Amino acid sequence: MGGVPQKTNGKAIWSLVLGIVGLVCCGFLAGIPAIILGNMAKKEIDAGQGTGRGMAQAGFILGVIAVVLGILGLILWAVGVVDISGSASTS
Repeated sequence: MGGVPQKTNGKAIWSLVLGIVGLVCCGFLAGIPAIILGNMAKKEIDAGQGTGRGMAQAGFILGVIAVVLGILGLILWAVGVVDISGSASTS
């Protein structure tokens, strides 16, 4: 008989979820934890603690994109191209 199948790593799942949330709405607030959890999950999966390396990698990448977009938005806001309401300045 076969062995017990490995479970998907929980940190990989949370990394993917936080990466998607960070990309959609929250930028830094969810992007940074997605990067951290994705990196931790990849290390655990490489050590044989579960499966889900693709989810961990996707969460890591989405987290990086969310943080980069958050930084870009912060820079655009600081120089006055975008105001608080999110509309573009025409002057």
